[in-house]
Amino acid sequence: MLTILYCDDYLAAVDKPPGLLVHRTGLDAGETRFALQLLRDQLGRPVWPVHRLDKGTSGVLLFALDADTARALGQRFEAGDGLAKTYHAMVRGWPPDAGTIAHPLRRLPDDQRTSREEVQDARTRYQTIERLTLPLPDGRFASQRVARVALHPETGRRHQLRRHLKHIAHPILGDATHGKGPLNRAVAALIGQQRLWLHATGLALAHPVTGAALGIEAPPGAEWALWEAAACGGGD
Repeated sequence: MLTILYCDDYLAAVDKPPGLLVHRTGLDAGETRFALQLLRDQLGRPVWPVHRLDKGTSGVLLFALDADTARALGQRFEAGDGLAKTYHAMVRGWPPDAGTIAHPLRRLPDDQRTSREEVQDARTRYQTIERLTLPLPDGRFASQRVARVALHPETGRRHQLRRHLKHIAHPILGDATHGKGPLNRAVAALIGQQRLWLHATGLALAHPVTGAALGIEAPPGAEWALWEAAACGGGD
């Protein structure tokens, strides 16, 4: 059963666990459980996802409860219009205290959304929340620097956060596509959890029908405390 964070006559938001697909896809044909079907069965009515979270990403996932609301919100999510999204991620290395990643992204071949520009503007703001050192060898060094960052995407491109963090050489840990396999495996063994360390902590928007301000939050799960337990020292 999914944890429902918000529900009214038009919208429902859930806290998606890592490893759960939003809906059925040919890219992962072996999966049999999907957030869409689980929520539909839980509410006893049809639901429409209005944005995506990758299979490995956890946190706030919003659904519409009718097709018109889904269509309106889907356009807003793609344009990043009137939305404020916040994510937490664990990344390799120690990024600066704060910054903005303004790096255009090429549309991925399997992206079926309406926009067809081959290269799209993409912007992500970030703040470094915590710097840690793990007892893992890193080249010439006996330890590995990692950091927890807050991410605020200003555009809604496919895999934007994962691609932007790779672009600044601080890939998200556990990212099999954009990260480094040996480090991901070493971290998983040390932490005792194998997952993509990316969590959607908050979503703020105007309600598409009433116009009321909505703020939906999902704190990171208890497994995020494992990082401090595994660390051998802090940062500056």
